[in-house]
Amino acid sequence: MNPTLLRTAIVRFPVVAATVGVGAVVSVLLAAGEDPAARWTASAYAVLIAVIQSGSMFKALIGGRWGIDLLAVTAIGATVAVGEYVAALIIVLMLAGGEALEDIAQGRATRELRSLLERTPQTAHREVNGGPPEDIPAEAVRPGDVLLIKPSEVVPVDGVLLTGTGSFDESMLTGESLPVEHAAGDMLLSGSVNGDNAVKMTATATAKDSQYSQIVALVQEAAASRPPVVRLADRYAVPFTFLAFALAGAGWYFSQDPARFAQVLVVATPCPLLIAAPVAFLAGTSRAARSGIIIKNGGTLEQLARVRTAVFDKTGTLTHGRPTLHGIRLPKAAGPPVSEDRLLQLAASAEQYSSHVLASSVIAAARQRGLELLPGSDANEHATQGVTATCGNHRVVVGKPGFVRSVTTGFEEAGLAGGQLAVYVGVDGHFGGALIMSDPLRGNAVDTLAGLRRLGVRETLLLTGDALPTAEQIALQAGISQVQAGCLPGDKVSIVAGLQKRPVMMVGDGVNDAPVLAAAEIGIAMGARGSTAASESADVVIMLDDLSKAALAVDIGQRTIRIALASIWTGILLSIGLMIAAVFGYIPAVAGALLQEVVDLAAILNALRALRSGRRETTTAVGGTPARVGAVR
Repeated sequence: MNPTLLRTAIVRFPVVAATVGVGAVVSVLLAAGEDPAARWTASAYAVLIAVIQSGSMFKALIGGRWGIDLLAVTAIGATVAVGEYVAALIIVLMLAGGEALEDIAQGRATRELRSLLERTPQTAHREVNGGPPEDIPAEAVRPGDVLLIKPSEVVPVDGVLLTGTGSFDESMLTGESLPVEHAAGDMLLSGSVNGDNAVKMTATATAKDSQYSQIVALVQEAAASRPPVVRLADRYAVPFTFLAFALAGAGWYFSQDPARFAQVLVVATPCPLLIAAPVAFLAGTSRAARSGIIIKNGGTLEQLARVRTAVFDKTGTLTHGRPTLHGIRLPKAAGPPVSEDRLLQLAASAEQYSSHVLASSVIAAARQRGLELLPGSDANEHATQGVTATCGNHRVVVGKPGFVRSVTTGFEEAGLAGGQLAVYVGVDGHFGGALIMSDPLRGNAVDTLAGLRRLGVRETLLLTGDALPTAEQIALQAGISQVQAGCLPGDKVSIVAGLQKRPVMMVGDGVNDAPVLAAAEIGIAMGARGSTAASESADVVIMLDDLSKAALAVDIGQRTIRIALASIWTGILLSIGLMIAAVFGYIPAVAGALLQEVVDLAAILNALRALRSGRRETTTAVGGTPARVGAVR
């Protein structure tokens, strides 16, 4: 064995190493015929470990946790008392080995979670007054700093790309394996890895407030949580402990042999009961993180496994939140002042000066048609209503119907189908026409809803602030059974609170969804690159702009619970079977100790199955631009 690995193992697991050493000494003494010396050496060491273990036993009892320590200490004492010193050594090795197995298993289960922590950006290259970049700690970066990102370096903070283009690996953030191309002006996320060319960026947040640090905080919260099913496993130890002592006492009473008491307790240590559930939950959380799903606490996994009602926001959740141009309608009553392309060009040119969420959609539609944006002047945005600007010697107004009607003549209301919205345009005081936009249903929405129904979700509900016809059209397309439209944030909270089939899972995106995400038993925020408020209020954060991950989270929760409970009950039933056999004298103390170690190993290996994908799980990562909160003018 590699000497370095051997030293590491001894340092990491000193009790295991000491027990193996004592066992070797005892073997030598027995081979030399020194039976009394071997017995006293093994017995003294076992008693020493029992005394040390008694400290944690009393702490566990005070904390209301029964089982592993009480039974183990009693078993060591009983085997020493009846002269089964080899069995006592094996019990000590079993306890120390069980803790080592748990440590190794948890290390494997949390590998993906720890990889996030290990890649936390540490340094940044800041440019000062155009001079050479200086290396500073990532925590020292402030918004507005210009940073140089060298090839293959991790982006230290959130910011805006300054140089022309760049390729970035965002797999640690989103699960998307392919590099993402960004152009000047695009947002860069901390934790993404730069490609082959050096780029410059302007920081928009500190390291603490950046995306990667928020993910790390969520992961640490998940790793530190203690889920309800694990507390339930702890409670199983109470009847198990009483049963073990009852069977051990019965074996002693009917056989009139005190060794029978020790033989039963040797196989009664419930390591699987207390180890398997935490390992399964850590494995399930890690499995979710590998798929771009951050589950903030272990208790959420149990809730996900039992969810019966799924509630969805519309814009940015069931739809992409990025409306596209469906068509252009010119006025019928009078000759249009401009053509369709000219109307779109003027509208997009004016929208350059608007911060409204629809502005980028109008500009994108113009560019898709190859229309050049015109320079503007005298631009003025009217909050929530629209924008006016002089573009190409035309006075252009773009916005809501009431606003455009008030400043133009010949206005005509556009007839809209379900799922459509209109952006109205006026040119030189006359109504120019309407841009018909639509925010289509996500391509995987139908499959996601069907998957949730297969997983046992009985009711589905669409909650939105949009008009009823639009909401009903989206719900019909997605296969959602109930619709509540025209809802304010407070209305959503009240509706979710009144739902009967629980637990309720709410999937949403944006600041206005934060209250209802917090109100539901399971709040799922779509796209952590979106609203920070929604992400902080949610129990689950989906790092990809992919609705199907909501169904995948439920599937992972159900599979994790199944594996955890199977591991617990497998360990209990095997231990009970061994105890009954020991009552009748079929299992000697040494053999029983070895068999119990096999049971422990089987339970832990079974719990680690939660790391792997289930048959129903889909691991396809859908990349894309983060969804934004939509609004209708």
